[in-house]
Amino acid sequence: MGTIRSNESSALVSGRERQVLTVGKDRHSMKCEAPSTAGAVSQRACVFCGSRVVLYPIADALHLIHGPIGCAAYTWDIRGARSSGPELHRLSFCTDLREKEVIFGGMDKLEATLRELIPRYAPKAAFVYATCIVGIIGDDVEAVCRKVEKSVGIPVIPVHSEGFKGTKKDGYKAACTALERIVGSSTAAPAEGNTINIMGEFNLAGETWIIKDYYRRMGIDVVSVMTGDGRVDDIARAHTAKLNLVQCSGSLTYLAKRMEEKYETPFKRVSYFGLEDTAAALYEVADFFGDDEVRAKTAELIREEVTKAEAKMAEYRKVLKGKKAAIYVGGAFKAFSLIKQLRRLGVDVVLVGSQTGGPEDYERLASMCPPGTVIVDDSNPLELCKFLIESDADLLIGGVKERPLAYKLGIGFCDHNHERKIPLVGFEGAVNFAAEVAGSVNTPVWRFIRSRSRKMEQVNEEDRA
Repeated sequence: MGTIRSNESSALVSGRERQVLTVGKDRHSMKCEAPSTAGAVSQRACVFCGSRVVLYPIADALHLIHGPIGCAAYTWDIRGARSSGPELHRLSFCTDLREKEVIFGGMDKLEATLRELIPRYAPKAAFVYATCIVGIIGDDVEAVCRKVEKSVGIPVIPVHSEGFKGTKKDGYKAACTALERIVGSSTAAPAEGNTINIMGEFNLAGETWIIKDYYRRMGIDVVSVMTGDGRVDDIARAHTAKLNLVQCSGSLTYLAKRMEEKYETPFKRVSYFGLEDTAAALYEVADFFGDDEVRAKTAELIREEVTKAEAKMAEYRKVLKGKKAAIYVGGAFKAFSLIKQLRRLGVDVVLVGSQTGGPEDYERLASMCPPGTVIVDDSNPLELCKFLIESDADLLIGGVKERPLAYKLGIGFCDHNHERKIPLVGFEGAVNFAAEVAGSVNTPVWRFIRSRSRKMEQVNEEDRA
C-alpha cells in the first residue's frame, strides 16, 4: 500500500493531495483525469469497461469482445439496460484468446468468430471491442472488421478500447467514435416536427421509457436514444434530429460536439434526476422549439407531476431532516442533481466525489456545498472509509463497488449506479429515490452495527498508536 500521510482531517495516499479538497479550507485547483496513484485501489474502471457500458444497451447489435474470457465475464450484463424488443445485447460473446493467439495473433480467430455469429443472430451491426492483450500483441482489428463488413452487409465496427490506454473516460470517447460511424449512415428523410435525440441515457430499470413518455406528452418526437433501448437504424438517422439532449455528460458529450460540427445539431446538457432538474430540462426543450402549444403542455405536465410527487415526499422529509450523506458517483453532472435532491429532503451533504469529473465540475461542486464538505476525485476505499467516519455520514450514495464500504461501516446505502433495478429519473424517480434513502438511513439495525464499527475504529487507532 502507498505511504499514508495524515493531516488535520484525513489520511491520503501520498501523491493524491491535489485530488482532495475541503470547501472553505483548501484553495488549490483539483487535479483531474490523472492516472491512478500507485499503491491505491482506484474506484475507476478501465478504458474497455468505459466503452462497453456506453455501447452495451444497443439491443439489436452484436457485441463481441476480442480478448480473454475474463474481460467478457467482468462486463456481462453490466448495465440494467432493458429492451422493448430484441435482447441480443444481453448475450456476452468473446473470442476467448489463449496462449496460442497471444503468440501467433488472434486475427484469424476474430474473423472466424464474426463469420459464425453474424449469420446466426442477424444483428443490425457488430461492435468488436479491443482489450489490453489485443493492443499488446498488435492485432489489426480494423482490417478484420473492414474485411468482414464487405461480405456481410452490416456495419462491423472496431472499438479501440484497450484498457491500458487511459481511464474510463477514454473508453467513453472510444464508444463515441464507434457511434459516429453509424450516425448519418441512413438515407431516410428527416423526421418532421419537433425532434430530439436523447444521449447518455441507458434505460436502467426502464428509465428511458419514462423520459420518452414526458416528451410524447409535450408533443416532442424522439428520433433516437443513445443508447438505452437503442436501435442501430434509429442511431443511423440521429443526424436528422433538431436538438441533442445530453444526460450523462461524461459519456456522450464528445459525440454531441462532433454532431454539432458535422451536422450543425445543437446540444444541451440536461439532467432528469430530481424534481428541479427534470422540470428545468423539459422547460428548456419547450423553450428551444418556441412552440406555444408545446410550452402549454409542458407546464401542465410539470404542474401535475410535481404536485403528485411533493405529496408523497413530504413524509420522507420528516424522517430525513438533519441526516448526513456522502456522494461518490461516476459522473460529476449526476452529483449536481443529487445535491439538490438531498437538500430538498433536508439532508446535508458532507462528501461529494466522482470518477470522471473535470476542473469546472469540481469548481461548481465547491460552490454548491457548505464549508467543510470534502470534494474528491477518483477516490479509493481507504480514503472513502476515513471520510465517512470523520464526517459521521448516515448514508453513502454510490455504485456496486462502494456498497460493501457502507455496510461494513454500518451506514445506509443507495445504489445510484448502472446495476440498479429501480428507476430514479423523472418525477416518479425522485419519489423512488426519497423512499430508498429514507428506508436505508432509518433501518433499525444501524443502531447496533454503527456503534460496533465506531468501537472497531477506536481499537484500530489504538493499535496503530
